[in-house]
Amino acid sequence: MPENSGNLLPIYVVADESASMDEHIDDLNDGLARLHEALLAEPMAAAKVRFSILGFSDDVQVRLQLADLRRETALPRLTCRNMTVYARVFEDLRARIPDDVSALKGQGYRVHRPAVFVLTDGQPTDGDAWLAQRDQLVDRQVTPAAPNIIAFGIGNAQPATILRVATQQDYAFVAMSEVDISAAIAKFCSALTKSIVHSGRTLGSAQPSLVVERPQNFTMAIDVV
Repeated sequence: MPENSGNLLPIYVVADESASMDEHIDDLNDGLARLHEALLAEPMAAAKVRFSILGFSDDVQVRLQLADLRRETALPRLTCRNMTVYARVFEDLRARIPDDVSALKGQGYRVHRPAVFVLTDGQPTDGDAWLAQRDQLVDRQVTPAAPNIIAFGIGNAQPATILRVATQQDYAFVAMSEVDISAAIAKFCSALTKSIVHSGRTLGSAQPSLVVERPQNFTMAIDVV
């Protein structure tokens, strides 16, 4: 059996790289760098997690292939590009996640259902075309390794859209209107760090589970009318 065999949780951070994020992409890169530092200080929790960063705009760019963060010296940086095409995200994940899960199982691990953390600051530029792709991704009859999707909206992202992205109502969050985007991104990164650390700790226990922390100054999307 490989070292650290047991439960593993694949985590995908899917970050909006559309042009509207240009003023704030450095805030997100800085927040992810702090997340990396925090995980290095929690090696037992980090050992139970495999972490990927995907940036999306007109297409999906792999910024970090699923990795053990303890072995990464630094995280790659996100870069802003063009539009906000949601369909590309779900098409990519439908192909990527089954392959990743299969590879981890081939290494002797028991794989917890993957978690996808989506951060976006705007509405999809492809209308409703993405919904069919999203639904196939989360349908366990179609995609046995269907992930839990936790969605976070900042800026112009609408609560109703964030609810449609997330796999359940209590996985959909939007920043409060009085919070500026830079502050919202910092709170998102802090909550993401806590979610990963706490989830990693449970995966070393008899009752492994996904722990989702709500960011400070975010509210449940279902409560926004």
